[in-house]
Order: sequence, then structure tokens, then C-alpha cells
Amino acid sequence: MKHVILGLLLFAGPVAADPLQGAQVLFLGEVHDNPAHHARQAEIVSEVQPRAIVWEMLDPDAVPPVTPELIGDEAALGAALNWADSGWPDFSMYYPIFAAAPGAAHFGAQLPRGAARAAMSQDLAEAFGDGAALFGLDRPLPEEQQERREALQMAAHCDALPAEMLPMMVNIQRLRDARLAMAALEALEATGGPVAVITGNGHARKDWGAPALLTLAAPDVAILALGQGENGGTAPDGGFDLTESAPPVDRPDPCEAFRAR
Repeated sequence: MKHVILGLLLFAGPVAADPLQGAQVLFLGEVHDNPAHHARQAEIVSEVQPRAIVWEMLDPDAVPPVTPELIGDEAALGAALNWADSGWPDFSMYYPIFAAAPGAAHFGAQLPRGAARAAMSQDLAEAFGDGAALFGLDRPLPEEQQERREALQMAAHCDALPAEMLPMMVNIQRLRDARLAMAALEALEATGGPVAVITGNGHARKDWGAPALLTLAAPDVAILALGQGENGGTAPDGGFDLTESAPPVDRPDPCEAFRAR
């Protein structure tokens, strides 16, 4: 991992007036099931033409060669990525991002379910492996941040998690953030950038998400983080460089089943 960090110094440069053009790594946040958020990501990718795209949704060990010819066939690309069995929203929402930069290289950053389960019984640094210290995984979070993150995990799980599970859930989120940050650095090293990172708002936040861990590991890299909310309401929390809003998706209340018990 050290050679990645050293190599990045070659790519650092002045930030342009347009932050989209000046950033070396752009974290493009989303609410996963909102098509408008993916359309906006595709617009930015089309404008920036990143040399690499990092995907929270793709297994780093199972990303096939994504050629311009394959990108030209939506059904074939979805099948090659095994998207239908991935558990993520319909590929039709994500496909325009691929099509917007057909020459980009693609990197996966997904934390496999098996690794997430193993992390519940392992030390965090051990679960991540080489490079853990670069991303702060060898030390605990500040107490206030730990408490805030545990509260968010409880709310995200409809207040139904046992309290003793909360630290483990926070650790899994930290692992996901670190994998995204590491994949972004590897993509920058491999291609020279810029790099676009497609991920949820929670991982794109600059205060403690993947951008914060990338900055910890490589402070000279120019980063931009976009958070996307819904319906003009409260902007996503997390200290984003840019926040935007889109119409909300009509979705069922995920906590209704717990309230009915």
C-alpha cells in the first residue's frame, strides 16, 4: 500500500475554479433506490470523464474486463457483472453511469458478506489486513463520534438492534469506508485520475466517511464529496462539498413491520 501513497504525490495539482474539474477523487453520494440520484451521477461522470470509477456495489475480486463494446450492450454488461443477483437496485438505474464514460477503468470496493460477518468477531485492523493503520483502523474512534455512529445504526435498523451489536455495526461501516478509500487510491495510482466513487451518502460524507479516510492516508489528494437528498428537505449530514436534492422515491416504511409486532 505504501507505493500507492508515494505514487499519488505525482498526481497532486492545483484545484481548478470548477470543483468538479479540479478534484482528483469525486465521491458521488446517493440514496440507493433513487433513480434521479443515479441520473445526476451519470451527468457528472459524463462531464468529468473520469479515468476510473470505483463502485461500492462491485466485488473487487469479481469485476470482469469492462470494455467499451460490453458497455454498449446493457443486458450483456449487467449479466457480466451478475448484477441481478447482487441485491442492489435495478441495473437500469446504474447503467447510464457506465455508459457516460465508456473508456473508464472500473474498480470494485464491496465488502463481501462473509468478510462482514468475520469482522464481527475479529479485531478491526485484523479484519481489514494490510494498510489498516493508514485508514485509522488500528485505533478507536473518538468517544463522541462512536456514540453518534451507534445512534445512527440504531435508527437505521428501526431501533430493533440489541445494544451490544452497535459497536460491531459501526466497525463494519468503518471497514466499508476504508475499502472505498483504498480502492480510490489504487484507482488513482493506476490511472492518474480523476476517479469517481459511486456510493451511498453515508460513505461519501467528508467528516468520517471514505473521504476522511482517504485524506488520512493521502492528505495531498484533492477530494470533492457530493451528497444527494430528497424533496428539498434537510441536506444529508456529513460536511459535503456539494449537496443537491431530487424528488423522493415512493417507498414503503421499512420500520412498519417492527411497529406491527
